[in-house]
Amino acid sequence: MKADLHFISGLPRAGSTLLSAILKQNPRFHASMTGPVGSLVDGMLRTMSMNNETAIFISDAQRRAIIENIFTTFYLDMPKGDVVFDTNRVWCAKLPLLTELFPKAKVICCVRRVPWVLDSIERLVRKNTLQPSGIFNFDTGGTVFSRVDGLAGPGGMVGFAWNALREAFCGEQTSCLLAVTYETLTTKPAEALAAVYDFIGEKPFKHDFNNIEFDAEEFDRRIGTPGLHRVGRSIHANERRSVLPMELIRKYENDSFWLDPARNPYNVKVI
Repeated sequence: MKADLHFISGLPRAGSTLLSAILKQNPRFHASMTGPVGSLVDGMLRTMSMNNETAIFISDAQRRAIIENIFTTFYLDMPKGDVVFDTNRVWCAKLPLLTELFPKAKVICCVRRVPWVLDSIERLVRKNTLQPSGIFNFDTGGTVFSRVDGLAGPGGMVGFAWNALREAFCGEQTSCLLAVTYETLTTKPAEALAAVYDFIGEKPFKHDFNNIEFDAEEFDRRIGTPGLHRVGRSIHANERRSVLPMELIRKYENDSFWLDPARNPYNVKVI
């Protein structure tokens, strides 16, 4: 790739779209919401596996070149010297692959207290009462309990990302990780951005935290969840009461493992 490549991953509803919207103010930076590259990589790895009987004709060197070319082709128009941030929750589960292909790449993990992640999704569902959400396969039934159980399950939107994040924190590639909490990003954005710039080795840039622009209205409309990727013009922390029943809050309140040094054995930096 002509451009430098880094990744944004972590939990959903934890600030990845907001972080991308801020980063893209820098004219050398290219960042957006979750894109297709992660799915393309997963699909190609499966196609080149022994699930395909003709895979015996593909060498590991060819596999590597093909995966590298997914990134190169997708970001073909990025100028030399610019910086690309590719966003996808799958990257935390792909650190061995990423660090082999892109040894200098860093992964910014957006994290947020798990009950508030679940609350944020439930709040979107309740706000869009006339549009069943694609997050739940457009199912019109269910309750907050079944929705949260589905989200937090191993294959759920939150559960998968949480497990991938735990895997990343306990793996052999922790030196490429930086965790940025939603709380810091929304209350001390200058501090959060300074940490990101320092971590990726880029010169500081003066961002305007009161003039942020990002909305994926058409994408969100198609999955029946308007507002999923909408970012407000300015950054502010919302003080509010959770819509989750207290028993669900208690069930997940200890899952924010990045806040506990004992559960961060390799000292991943948390901002």
